[in-house]
Amino acid sequence: MTDEGFADPLSDMDLETGPRVVALGGGHGLHAALSALRAVTDALTAIVTVADDGGSSGRLRRELGVLPPGDLRMALAALCGDDEWGSTWSEVVQHRFRSEGELHGHAVGNLLIVALWELLGDPVAGLDWVGRLLGAHGRVLPMASVPLDIVAEVELDGVISTVRGQVACALTPGRVRAISLVPEDPPARPEAVEAVLEADWVVFGPGSWFTSVLPHLKVPELARALHRTEARRLVTLNLAPQPGETDDFSPQQHLEVLRRHAPDLSLDVVLADTGVVDDPGALEKAAAGFGARLVLADVAARDGSPRHDARRLASVLDEIFLQKR
Repeated sequence: MTDEGFADPLSDMDLETGPRVVALGGGHGLHAALSALRAVTDALTAIVTVADDGGSSGRLRRELGVLPPGDLRMALAALCGDDEWGSTWSEVVQHRFRSEGELHGHAVGNLLIVALWELLGDPVAGLDWVGRLLGAHGRVLPMASVPLDIVAEVELDGVISTVRGQVACALTPGRVRAISLVPEDPPARPEAVEAVLEADWVVFGPGSWFTSVLPHLKVPELARALHRTEARRLVTLNLAPQPGETDDFSPQQHLEVLRRHAPDLSLDVVLADTGVVDDPGALEKAAAGFGARLVLADVAARDGSPRHDARRLASVLDEIFLQKR
């Protein structure tokens, strides 16, 4: 039992099988990664950015002072099973109200998560309870204990300006050059640090590079864990540039930005879709700069959209993980 009289939501979980994998990111990119990874391992932990300041999450954050729940909700939905229970609850937590009143645009899952936070007084315990309700195939953790703001340096026509907030970073015209966080030294969630240190694999991406992937490396305690862990590190590159963030970026430029934000980080594998790599030699060289090998594979959706196919991505990740067991 917890101090509040609730049973431990993790106490009756099945024993985990497969490599211990930590996936870092947020939003749709992390959803894609988790949809694939849950087919590869049961020992899966998502560590999610907490800087969203738009939509339902932004409203709840401003009104209640809580962590923005939206990316956490999406991660939980991605971990739902394919059975009737999982698919139904995934749809429920993703459902948004449509009205002329205050509920308009709020996601059911956001409200559920925040309600449990208020009842339990602990963000991680609340997420564990939602995960138990959904039958989630893994655990979801926030990367920091407090809401964060992303500050971006944006260049347009040779002029560099500074913008604050995730929405502003995504919408401001120009190319994002670098990011920082406010507060500058946010407290990492201890559970997230522990998960990274105990992992067999840490997976970065895919996702919005500046607002979903790189922020993890700006939380000092979490960044130290990502550098110190004995886990192998894998980067899954995006299938297309992110409008407003990485316009016209080549795959190797994504790695160059990662290098600028984490110059001492080493990698083991860089995974990219065969169809989006115009210069394999340049990308292989960029990967080698991290000490990583390049894996090119067909992981994109067959309909031509810039989305990863969960089954194809799962198959490739499983093969990569098996090679290192």
